[in-house]
Amino acid sequence: MQIEIKPPYLLFLGDEPERSHAKTAVGIAHWRPELCVGQLRLPGSGVDLGFPDMAPADAAAAGAQSLIWGVAGVGGLIPEHWIASLFAAVDAGLDIVAGTHSSLSEIPGLADAANKAGVRLVDIRNPPTDLPIGSGEQRSGRRLLMVGTDCVVGKKFSALAIAKEMSCRGMNCDFRATGQTGIMIAGGGLPIDAVVSDFVSGAAEMLSPENDADHWDVIEGQGSLYHPGYAAVTLGLLHGSQPDGFVICHEAGRTMIEAFPGFQLPTIPQLIEQTIAAGRVTSPDIQCVGISLNTSTLPAKDRAEYLAKISDALGLPCVDPVATGVGPIVDYIVATFD
Repeated sequence: MQIEIKPPYLLFLGDEPERSHAKTAVGIAHWRPELCVGQLRLPGSGVDLGFPDMAPADAAAAGAQSLIWGVAGVGGLIPEHWIASLFAAVDAGLDIVAGTHSSLSEIPGLADAANKAGVRLVDIRNPPTDLPIGSGEQRSGRRLLMVGTDCVVGKKFSALAIAKEMSCRGMNCDFRATGQTGIMIAGGGLPIDAVVSDFVSGAAEMLSPENDADHWDVIEGQGSLYHPGYAAVTLGLLHGSQPDGFVICHEAGRTMIEAFPGFQLPTIPQLIEQTIAAGRVTSPDIQCVGISLNTSTLPAKDRAEYLAKISDALGLPCVDPVATGVGPIVDYIVATFD
């Protein structure tokens, strides 16, 4: 599914207090900063991406063509007190691009206003209607899936970093986006968490089809097998992806499922074991090829020792994709699958 998003962008941050719930804007700001002209923050926002603060009219005057809905709260809904900003964007002549579960066209009056202004409402979470169920049939090519202990632990970032590292080495690879932010960055993909559950595995098979024997699909993960709300999409994506390898993604210091008090995160060994057990349904030889950790919560002086300790315990490369890069994981993949 290819998506046309007209740059430059104004990134909408609402009044979210935490960066973790502004992950769409954070991801675009990191991977596509050249396409961003400003940010739109409401009173109470705790997120600053370093772009100029702009109202929609100011952004349009600066050349912006699209307002990117940069927040991804629990459930993907649109808070009512943010809707005025959407009408202001339409009035300024901006397309609106959103990955919310609620369709932009369902907001009373917004579609009519967009039609009058000659702008588009682009719903990223709008999967094709003709998706098949999963077949489980083996297909050529290699696949690498990001697997998280929780949501917002770096699955998308890790996948993008690994795909970039592979490309820099001349390897045959593609990043496959499965969520709204990844789709906005890549310009295409499938919003896996918006697919009816019976068709999740089939959608994942479509996303990573047959390919050359040396080709790697680096697939953005979703949710967590241990998540009380989102485990279903994680399992369907795992079965449909049929990964040869997977990378565990985790945030150092996090012990509980975010926004779900009382639910503990699995340990990394537990998640490796569970992923292999579930993944063998469609990929008998599935294996873990590395650990990607967000260590931003740790003192910088403790990072190397922390990563080395986990690496030694598991016998796998353990990296922070921002601080150390993902080279050791790609080294391990090359040595393992060459």
